[in-house]
Amino acid sequence: METFAESKSGIALFLPEDYDIIWSTVILIVVAIFFYKFFLPKFQAIFDERAAKIEGGIAKAEKAQADADAAKKKYEDQLNTARVDAAKIRDDARTEASHIIADARTKAEADAAQITANAQKSIESQQQQALVSLKGEVGALATALAGKILGSKLSDADVQSSMIDSMIDGIDKDPAGKAK
Repeated sequence: METFAESKSGIALFLPEDYDIIWSTVILIVVAIFFYKFFLPKFQAIFDERAAKIEGGIAKAEKAQADADAAKKKYEDQLNTARVDAAKIRDDARTEASHIIADARTKAEADAAQITANAQKSIESQQQQALVSLKGEVGALATALAGKILGSKLSDADVQSSMIDSMIDGIDKDPAGKAK
């Protein structure tokens, strides 16, 4: 008798027997039914849970992105508002500085005018004092001169006063001192 290995040759050597195929198919069907009934629902639940987590994560990410975009827009709006406010404050400060400078200039001009007016009054007062002093000295000199010309002293105060006044009036009318 030939041995089992000798009876088969070529490709037939690698093919299983019919009963092996049948029992393997039966076991495969039993395992498939068992897998389909017990393991597949658990895997499906895990996959569904994972998908829900992923979708929830995506939704959270989209919400976070939307919140970030809204916060960015709000920040940019606040930044623009702050820039506008800063420009307004800067312009207001420049305007106020211009007003302060104009007010200071006006006050300085008023002070200068006041100082000039006071100086003018002081000069006029000093001029009046000098004129009065000069009239007094001119009067004394005129009296002495008249006394020498007339050869006697003018002893009466009224006569001296009237003579001095007439001479001063003559000098005031003719400032060059020319006799008419």
